Amino acid sequence: MPFIDIKVIAGVFTPEEKQKMVEDVSEALIAIEGEALRPVTHVVITETPSGEWAIGGKAVTAEDVQAKRAG
Repeated sequence: MPFIDIKVIAGVFTPEEKQKMVEDVSEALIAIEGEALRPVTHVVITETPSGEWAIGGKAVTAEDVQAKRAG
């Protein structure tokens, strides 16, 4: 039973973007594991509150990520 946990910072992605993540990651895994495992392929999106995620010892906020997404 594959279980995929996608971790993101809360407030960065829209509900539609998160749904697309779930669909696309599921399809990628099912393409490898086989269609028979579709009913038992689980995907969860875990949101960490803004400012409670750190990279290199520096807290990252939703605004930081949105700025990077904007280019």
